[in-house]
Amino acid sequence: MAIQAPQAAGTAPSPWPAVAGAVVLLTVIIAVLLTAFAWPSVRSSVHDVPIAVAGPAAAVAPVSTALGRRLAGGFEITEVAGTAAAERLIRDRKVYGAIDVSSGTPQVITASAASPAVAQTLHSVAAALSQAKAQGTSPAVAVRDLVALPAGDPRGAGLAAGALPLVMGGLLAALLLTRLVRGTARRVTGALAFAITGGLTVAAILQFWLGSLNGAYWANSGAVALTIAATSLSILGLEALLGYTGFGLGAVTMLLIGNPLSGTATAPEMLPGWSGDLGQLLPPGAGGQLLRSTAFFDGRGTTHSVIVLVTWLLLGVVLCLTGGLRARRATTVAARSAGAPASPTSTTSATPTR
Repeated sequence: MAIQAPQAAGTAPSPWPAVAGAVVLLTVIIAVLLTAFAWPSVRSSVHDVPIAVAGPAAAVAPVSTALGRRLAGGFEITEVAGTAAAERLIRDRKVYGAIDVSSGTPQVITASAASPAVAQTLHSVAAALSQAKAQGTSPAVAVRDLVALPAGDPRGAGLAAGALPLVMGGLLAALLLTRLVRGTARRVTGALAFAITGGLTVAAILQFWLGSLNGAYWANSGAVALTIAATSLSILGLEALLGYTGFGLGAVTMLLIGNPLSGTATAPEMLPGWSGDLGQLLPPGAGGQLLRSTAFFDGRGTTHSVIVLVTWLLLGVVLCLTGGLRARRATTVAARSAGAPASPTSTTSATPTR
């Protein structure tokens, strides 16, 4: 018969109210996680998605009106004179696709590499136009994918699935560096070095193994590296300034806000309300758009994403330096109050985590 070992002194069971409190806390956490990840997907829809309509004004106006009736508020339409102008807007990432009526026979131009979800919506528009023409003798509306996804990953699953690992990589880098490395300069150096190696590794897996990326490997690696650096350094900076509270704030911002609102799997314009715009101001959203641009659009449309990522990176460095200087001053004050001279090379903070 098994004999249960007696509990050591001072290790009495927790009171039942503590158990109830833990259950309530866990319930709240799982509810927040579900809301953060499910709400943007469930509530996503086509609204204010930029597309172009190409052709003479007399032919463009009826198409724009029909689109407004079919999907009210779904598209933000830019009218252009011809096919070349519409294609230029698509390649420059100004619009996601176009309806071209310049030749008399309508055709729908998509860019699945910009957003498979929007491309699918434009396919349904083409089907509706074909049905409207079915009673006549005109041929069905053609669909042409101007900037297609790679043949190895025609659904763009690799790029969409890679968004979360990038956030987790930056988060884990900040966690390990705060636990294992002392000194502000060494932590920042470690974060930047990991961003480079992580960027090279992730881009190699996505491009050469999974076949999810086109374009120049070095440009794709740079996009991934900048995303990891912006994420890890911003969390490192918050931890250096605010301790555990700062780390938690950074983790929540990147993981529970930035990742679900990144729009990498669909498009920022398809997310509910203002959430898509907010997501593009955080590293996960900006990084996802930057990688699409380098992989499929020859680096066009990268200005906003680069500005956002560099801003977060520099903010993280400034916070790291500020936290390091504050910790050094605290160490000096503590040493003087103890009557011992402070070590000029000391970079350890007043708390064990720095």
